[in-house]
Amino acid sequence: MVEIDDRLARRNAIILAGAQAFGAASPPIVVSLGGIVGVWLAPDKALATLPVSLFNLGVAAGTIPAAMLMRHLGRRSGYVVGAVLGALAGLVAAGGIYVGAFLIFCLGTFLAGNYSSFVQSYRFAATDGASFAFRPRAISFVMVGGLLAAVIGPQVAIHTRDLFPGAPFVGSFLGQGALALIALPILFMLRPVPMPAAAHGGGRPLWQIVRAPRFIVAVSAGTVTYALMSFVMTAAPVAMVGCGHTVGEATLGIQWHVLAMFGPSFVTGRLINRIGHSATTALGLLLIAAAAGVALSGLAVAHFWLSLVLLGVGWNLGFIGATAMVTECYRPEERAKVQAANDFLMFGTVAVASFSSGKLLDVAGWETVNWIVFPLVTLVLVMIGVQELMTRLRTRQVSA
Repeated sequence: MVEIDDRLARRNAIILAGAQAFGAASPPIVVSLGGIVGVWLAPDKALATLPVSLFNLGVAAGTIPAAMLMRHLGRRSGYVVGAVLGALAGLVAAGGIYVGAFLIFCLGTFLAGNYSSFVQSYRFAATDGASFAFRPRAISFVMVGGLLAAVIGPQVAIHTRDLFPGAPFVGSFLGQGALALIALPILFMLRPVPMPAAAHGGGRPLWQIVRAPRFIVAVSAGTVTYALMSFVMTAAPVAMVGCGHTVGEATLGIQWHVLAMFGPSFVTGRLINRIGHSATTALGLLLIAAAAGVALSGLAVAHFWLSLVLLGVGWNLGFIGATAMVTECYRPEERAKVQAANDFLMFGTVAVASFSSGKLLDVAGWETVNWIVFPLVTLVLVMIGVQELMTRLRTRQVSA
């Protein structure tokens, strides 16, 4: 067996982590302020979280075009286009707030979602040319960049919110666009990874890959992990303000949440190598259920913040674990279409969850939002358990 040299993959993973620090700062700004700005601009309060929902829809809508663009232009050129799109998104959203146009603001958050579809694929780009053993760590490297984003995004939102007197948060979304531009020189340092000759073919048909039980479990785990996180996180700032807490407390709650989303990345890759991606993913789902339990126990700031922290840590373990599972489902020549299919399915579901979150919060309240977590977590845990049991049975049959 030929040993793979991971030096180039390691270098690219570090560069992508730097780009992630600025690219992943966009979602915290949209999530923490989108619903609040929506309350002011939307003609109906039930539409307050529509900007955040459209952001998630933008991620889903952008995954396949982004994958096609990078397949033709390469990772680096595709990511440069994405960063320019991110700058445009900030300008459009800021303009919508400035003129008081809810639809223009929503267009800006949708474009920000398109940009994030490029940023989300950084984690897969880090595994290009990497050995199987290094892939979980490569993904973790990139996600560590999100730790800086967790600080940069909310702080930009807070310190630029009053940059334009009489137009709160215009500066915050201009800052969002500026962060995308800062990522550009970092992305230019990305080096192309030589792929095996077979990687230039098409590989197996996509339908054959997505029907495989391993892929179904992987995409289900990633989808439920991300959808539940988005479902609860989208509603949390609006629920906090509705319970009498300040906008600043809601924004800081999202900052703690995003810190918790990316902070564990320092150890998640090693944890996957030690206990396996299935166990790591299952642990993440259990933490998401624990977050819902804390949220149901009270409405104080501490309850919201602790719930958001547990939600973030659970997302980190579940998302990185599920991503590592997906990387074992395709051959090099199949990577683009499988990665795009995974993210389209995942972020499409996330968009639906985000859309329903605001309406459910308005109609049924914060408690109902959290009760929905438990049956979905249970379903995926059963799927993971069955998959692991079947794998062990097959292993015993082969060894016998």
